[in-house]
Amino acid sequence: MKRREFIGLLGGAAASWPFSSRAQQPDRVPVIGILWHAGSESEEAIFLGAFRRGLSDLGYVEGDNIALVNTYADEKYERFTQNAAELVARKVDVLVAVTRPAALAAQHATKVIPIVAVVIPDPVGSGLAESLSRPGGNITGISNMGIDLSAKRVELINEAVSGLRRIVLLVNPSDPGLAQKFVAESTAAATRLNIDVGVAEVRTADELEPAIEAVELSKRTAIIVNNDAMLLHESGRLADLARARGLPTMVFMGPMVRAGALMSYGPNIPAIFRHSATLVQKILKGAQPADLPFEQPTDYELILNLKTAKALGTHLPATLLARADGVIE
Repeated sequence: MKRREFIGLLGGAAASWPFSSRAQQPDRVPVIGILWHAGSESEEAIFLGAFRRGLSDLGYVEGDNIALVNTYADEKYERFTQNAAELVARKVDVLVAVTRPAALAAQHATKVIPIVAVVIPDPVGSGLAESLSRPGGNITGISNMGIDLSAKRVELINEAVSGLRRIVLLVNPSDPGLAQKFVAESTAAATRLNIDVGVAEVRTADELEPAIEAVELSKRTAIIVNNDAMLLHESGRLADLARARGLPTMVFMGPMVRAGALMSYGPNIPAIFRHSATLVQKILKGAQPADLPFEQPTDYELILNLKTAKALGTHLPATLLARADGVIE
């Protein structure tokens, strides 16, 4: 029997069992359905690999004692609804939803199947949890506290770029709640520092180049990039476009700095994915999502790219370099 058919039979057999009894079936291979935002396994390799390592840490071997069903939205948020419905129809044991739009689609698709939501900036404000300590319902997960770090990112890029007078906030308005809060908190921080603020909206990858080209260079200007899956996927092109116009960029994840951005500050996202496997295990062993606190990251990184700084003619202060968790030369 082919492996795909085998996994399909497992999913069908699971439909007749209530979740509370599934944890008591020692010989049954649990099926985990995942809502990814990118378009393929290779595009999610960093995070899928981290999740698989987390499962391996706990003794799971894919294809042996656990099965993964990966779905991909290709950065088109409307696809999350269909992908979530397909995973629910397969009666997967746990849904792992990556990003806030995916988690909202999963929440709409099922009130029964447990959901582990990963990298969610505001679980309570998004309506995914009643509180962080007692989520309620069928959803738990790990926040990335992306919005809470907006002010810190403004402060850090102001420290990095001498004479900074203006920041442009690069946002994807497809997730309006996330974008609006990011703009509000970043603007408040910039106002305290006497820095002007502009906003550039980018809904698709095709809109990225025009948005960067439209940034005025009359003042010493930098770009701060909002937490967004599509902008993450466009990391390399974003860095190239900004660097070509002499624009320093503050991003939200270390891999984006390795792709050429000037700096990032935020949680270690691959570590979050690796740790999320522990929540999946707890649920498979019988824990209810309502009783599992929505966790917050404890590992934060400041990553700097000296090669990009040199190309921009930006001299990074020694005090900032001393605090960095990673420096790319």
